Amino acid sequence: MQITIQDNQLFVTGSSRFSARQTFTCGQCFRWTEQPDGSYLGIVRGLPARVSDQDGALVLSSDEQQFSQLWRDYFDCDTDYAAICDSFAVDAFTAAAADFGRGIRILRQEPWEALCTFILSQCNNIPRITGIVNRLCTLLGEPISFEQQTLYAFPSPEQLAICTPEDLASLRAGYRTPYLIAAAQAVCSGTVDFSALSRMDTDAARREIMQLRGVGRKVADCFLLFGLHKLDAFPVDTWMKKAAAYYSGDMKQFINSPYAGVYQQYFFFYTRENFS
Repeated sequence: MQITIQDNQLFVTGSSRFSARQTFTCGQCFRWTEQPDGSYLGIVRGLPARVSDQDGALVLSSDEQQFSQLWRDYFDCDTDYAAICDSFAVDAFTAAAADFGRGIRILRQEPWEALCTFILSQCNNIPRITGIVNRLCTLLGEPISFEQQTLYAFPSPEQLAICTPEDLASLRAGYRTPYLIAAAQAVCSGTVDFSALSRMDTDAARREIMQLRGVGRKVADCFLLFGLHKLDAFPVDTWMKKAAAYYSGDMKQFINSPYAGVYQQYFFFYTRENFS
């Protein structure tokens, strides 16, 4: 990995390509907004940034200290995604999927935010999930000025735990609203402990988080993959079922892989973008 700074932007290059559009629109996150110039604005753990790509390099508005403290880990810069892509490409279909999604990184998202956003994702589509999440942040999140714009941090569990469904009616989240409040209360009470979950193996962490009201297998696996970075979690949704229908091989070889979650994203993104 090589880091260079030019015109107040930090460039990160390495063996793995990075695509901002693929990474931010592949269904794993809902807080990065595309700008007219093709870059994306977002906020992570209260720190705003503008992110883009150039010839496969990650480009972001950051200094080296910020990159070391947050963004290097968040963008999973030390994982060899090129090697993972190559390991996935075992036939014509998977080779096409791996090549198509080669710029995807699995983001190391804040666990609380990932849990909330995927609770809100149930029986929902990406534009609507994004709208609900943005309304939640605008309603309760701390406003942060960045490049003459106002961004909003994700609200804390403590802020949500004291809310009633009526307080959150403007989110238009429907039946998911009580689940959101219950999750916040569980985190505040210590019933859900993200540090403890991260130390468990994937099966044990899945069983534990599925005790939470409103968290089924798909939401649990999304949380494990995108919130705890357990790369062997393999969420199954409508697009994955379509991918399985298009793929003539045995998908179990990918489900049981240490990189199952990365493979899942290649399947998901390739199928959604090409067979919708």
